[in-house]
Amino acid sequence: MTKNITVTTVGLGYIGLPTSALVASNGIRVNGMDVNPKVVETINQGKIHIVEPELESYVSKAVQEGYLKASIDVKAADVYLIVVPTPFKGNHEPDISFVEAATKNVIPLLKEGDLYIIESTSPVGTTEKMEQLIYLERPELKGKISLAYCPERVLPGNVMYELVENDRVIGGVDDTSTQKAIDFYTLFVKGQLHPTNARTAEMCKLTENASRDSQIAFANELSLICDKADINVWELIELANKHPRVNILQPGCGVGGHCIAVDPYFIVSDYPREAQMIGKARETNNYKSFWVAEKIQTAKLEFELKQGRKPSVAVMGLAFKPNIDDLRESPAKYIAQKVLQSANNEEIFFVEPNIEEHQVFKLTNYKEAVDKADIIAFLVAHNEFIGLKLQEEKVVLDFCGVLYS
Repeated sequence: MTKNITVTTVGLGYIGLPTSALVASNGIRVNGMDVNPKVVETINQGKIHIVEPELESYVSKAVQEGYLKASIDVKAADVYLIVVPTPFKGNHEPDISFVEAATKNVIPLLKEGDLYIIESTSPVGTTEKMEQLIYLERPELKGKISLAYCPERVLPGNVMYELVENDRVIGGVDDTSTQKAIDFYTLFVKGQLHPTNARTAEMCKLTENASRDSQIAFANELSLICDKADINVWELIELANKHPRVNILQPGCGVGGHCIAVDPYFIVSDYPREAQMIGKARETNNYKSFWVAEKIQTAKLEFELKQGRKPSVAVMGLAFKPNIDDLRESPAKYIAQKVLQSANNEEIFFVEPNIEEHQVFKLTNYKEAVDKADIIAFLVAHNEFIGLKLQEEKVVLDFCGVLYS
């Protein structure tokens, strides 16, 4: 496959836009489609609607050189990338309706020799379902197009580097599809490309994040035990990790983001009897957020009993991980909502240095919040919070290891 092709990306969010910009930066013409007109307008101005280092320079250059264009309509191409969300239905059941809708928009444009790739996190069997959907409407294309699944595995804040350097798992519905997809990713990925089938590639994405969720659950459960045992969990983990075959992760106030907090449910939903440990890990990490909110509430009551007045509270961090602006599935945001709901005329300062404003929470500068608050609850270990000088009379609740960094 040469660079003399056209690519259409359906979905211009946290993965779709960086992928489109990267492909376009390699001299490949990309038509990006998104249902949000404001997103389309922003991108066509060479600007971005999300925060991601280096992304704006990629987008600006690609748009200026004419390799990247955005539209609210799906354009005909040689390669179609489906990069749309896969949210939940009730009871944490995966909803592939966005993938299906995107596919239906592509179907009328497909022609012999085209390549169709799903990058959206999907339940096992989704690629095969979309294959059936395509051939149901376009039976004349059977055996004449290629279909594959290739999940992203990038870290927010380092996406542009990892899209190039990380290995990719690529699974086609047949060997020809797998190879054609590999030929496509070879045009812009330096990491190794690992061939497999579509079902294994789908499960691989879910497995990677379920594994990380389980490891975090161990650390979070350990933090609950250490709280009762009056042990510094950060020191304990540091010491335990001195063992050459032990590598315990750091606990936090839960698990968030569009992957680790979501993907394990895709396995649990399809295999509820078998996925016992995976399901329990999800319960543990969700409970940790509830526990943190309760600890803050208890600290407020204890302060009022001791001081005879209501405390002011600083909620430090809303993002799902340090040093990013992404609040999707954020446990810190959930905890902040609980603090807000339980407020009884206390002054509450919400702090998130990586965003300028929020529809629900009135944001305060982190230095002002630390200075004015009686209770300081660290939920996210943003760089700005590390090394802050805190007055001795402050009640400090460290749920993310800021004081031990």
